[in-house]
Amino acid sequence: MILEKNKPIGVFDSGVGGLTVVKSLCEKLPYENIVYFGDTARVPYGNKSRNTIKRFSEEIVAFLLKKKVKMIVIACNTASSLAVDHLKKKFKLPILGVIEAGVEEALINTGNKKIGVIGTNSTVKSGAYERLLLRKESKACLVSRSCPLFVPLVENGMIRDRITQLIVERYLREFNKNGVDTLILGCTHYPVLKKVIQKVLPNVTLIDSASAVAKKTEFILKEKKLASNGDRGFRVINCFVSDAPGDFKRNARIFFAEDINVSKAMLEQ
Repeated sequence: MILEKNKPIGVFDSGVGGLTVVKSLCEKLPYENIVYFGDTARVPYGNKSRNTIKRFSEEIVAFLLKKKVKMIVIACNTASSLAVDHLKKKFKLPILGVIEAGVEEALINTGNKKIGVIGTNSTVKSGAYERLLLRKESKACLVSRSCPLFVPLVENGMIRDRITQLIVERYLREFNKNGVDTLILGCTHYPVLKKVIQKVLPNVTLIDSASAVAKKTEFILKEKKLASNGDRGFRVINCFVSDAPGDFKRNARIFFAEDINVSKAMLEQ
């Protein structure tokens, strides 16, 4: 497989939330083209088995490879926790998951090695963050908390509502008591609530997994000599979904300010 510098980066998620990763990639890597796939026909991933997530992820990577991508970024925390190792063994191109990038960034920022992570129920129950954290730093301590109401709050545009403030306080106030100095936002939707979360946890460093992924992607592209030459006049973002492109485009405005091309695409199963 020939991986050329000016080929696009492939990004996928179970739905629309992965556009927070796309936004960070655009800010960090302004000359890179991006192909995004949102599996809107089969969202959510959190209630599905490991084997099912691995199969879905394989199908999406195969689709992105047909778009001639040079690297894969898994924006979905569930797929990152359950399928990333499988994908790295099966496909011969750089593959990066949000969990790896978030953990590495948290370890750089923590002072006392006591790190928190918030995510969906499936992400927290998988234990993926804890396993990777202890693999990289045996003396680290992870405190995790699932926040299942955050995603519907974001997708319903309730970002500045009083009820959102109360729910964030209810979920996160324990982190002010247990010594955590760094908190990983372990879901692609959560960066949208970053200002509210920081208000509740003013002395905690927040790790935006989307920003961490963008930084790690830049490093990998340079390391593999795959970074774009930067000699094109504009960036291209193409989005594909497995269902309801109109709904995706409407919800995308919550996460991404630019107008994007959205097409429905069938996956080979």
